[in-house]
Amino acid sequence: MGEVLALVEARLRTALGEPDARAAVTFLGTDRIEVLRFVDGDVVRYATLGMSAQPMADPTAALADPVKGPRAELVLSVRGGLADTDKVLRPLAVLASAPQVEGVVVAAGASLYVGEPLWPGASFTSVLVAEPGGLVEDLELDDPMDPVQFLPLLPMTPNEAAWKRVHGAKALEERWLARGTDLRDPLRGSVPLD
Repeated sequence: MGEVLALVEARLRTALGEPDARAAVTFLGTDRIEVLRFVDGDVVRYATLGMSAQPMADPTAALADPVKGPRAELVLSVRGGLADTDKVLRPLAVLASAPQVEGVVVAAGASLYVGEPLWPGASFTSVLVAEPGGLVEDLELDDPMDPVQFLPLLPMTPNEAAWKRVHGAKALEERWLARGTDLRDPLRGSVPLD
């Protein structure tokens, strides 16, 4: 476990630079989840560290494989200085612990719900999991372990989350793109959904 996390942190540092802050959260019955903060100009990136220590297990499987299975970490990018986004550390740790706590497999296209604003005053209570491989490349591990994917998170308003449930992740992403939505803006409102 420790070896995987050391490799994951090295990959994050290679892709994003040196973290300028980190926080750790431990929930009863789960492994410790850290959240690292990276600043790149006016963009602040928050990356989890700990979710990939164990493979995510199919909730329908009778027995979880301790070695094989998808592994991932979460990455959230927002514009800095516009809102108190550092308060997102705990919600991110909650989301990263979901595979251990709830037995879910987090993958691109999924919605993850926090149930409260991601940070004070935020209009976002959930995130859309985007496709990996853009900002941070997948980290290959020794066989038979699956690679670690770094999954970007796109904050969603409750209206966007409801619209996504009906129309799908791809349709919501296309709507954002067509309207020129700045998904890094921590103060943005919901995209028009008519």
